[in-house]
Amino acid sequence: MRKLIILSSLAFLSFLSALNAQSYRYIKGWAQETNDQIESFLNSTLPMTERKVAVFDCDGTTFGQVPHYLADEALYQYAEEVLKKRNDKDAKERLAILDRMVKDGNNVGKPYVEDRVHFLAGLSPEEIEMIGAECYRKAYQGKFYPEMKELIANLKEYGFEVWILTASPEILYQKFVAEELGIPYTHIVGAKCVIANGKTTGEIIPPIPQDDGKASSIETFIKARPLIVGGNSRGDLDMLNESVGLKIVVNPDDVKVRGPEDGPMEGLTVKSYWENEGALIVKCNDVANPAIDFYTTKWKIRKNIPNPK
Repeated sequence: MRKLIILSSLAFLSFLSALNAQSYRYIKGWAQETNDQIESFLNSTLPMTERKVAVFDCDGTTFGQVPHYLADEALYQYAEEVLKKRNDKDAKERLAILDRMVKDGNNVGKPYVEDRVHFLAGLSPEEIEMIGAECYRKAYQGKFYPEMKELIANLKEYGFEVWILTASPEILYQKFVAEELGIPYTHIVGAKCVIANGKTTGEIIPPIPQDDGKASSIETFIKARPLIVGGNSRGDLDMLNESVGLKIVVNPDDVKVRGPEDGPMEGLTVKSYWENEGALIVKCNDVANPAIDFYTTKWKIRKNIPNPK
């Protein structure tokens, strides 16, 4: 009996030690109230033994999207710096896809999102990774929000799996996002395509993590209900509603009143809707760097709204 008591005491002390080893680090740049809310929630997850999953949108949620999405800038940069210097059939066909995308104009619409994958089809995964990484180096270096990086570091400390969902081509983002956030390539889920004989194809593997496809992507690829979900736009509504715990909304728009096509958001801005829902609203600095001349601007793709902090 005495031996059993000793073993039980040691197990309990070990459990307490494990709990104490996980400590919250204050996120500079966010209010004390915000930090208190996050810390309280994370501490409530300490006894959990099942998978602890956090899922975040990418552009505008983990790093800046002003003045343009990196997915667009990467493609238009490649067109200007590589394709326009060639005169072969492949270059002409890829440029024709870009012309179709520009004519479409809706760079958050399904046809445009799918055409990003079609534009890259035929390149190797390694080539696409480098296109994304080079674009990041030239135009987006330093645009990952320090507050979000600190939040993700806290989540790792508390034993969370961190996943990123993006409507952008998955391979285009995996290298630089994995390196910046310190998460596995496989936890960065985007628009997927079939890869055959070392080359990407235009065959898209559904669901695309866009609008309601983000919620489906959680069920299909992550296979766990997340305890935390973070997003920034109307397109993240369904994904945010997959959270069974904390919902974090970064730089939500408070200008455009949503219409009937936006379902429960009708008559509200994105910010006011999530305030009513009790989500945690946070601010991160996202403004254009005037020293960078974006190719996407030259191709006359709409600009994203700045969010100075």
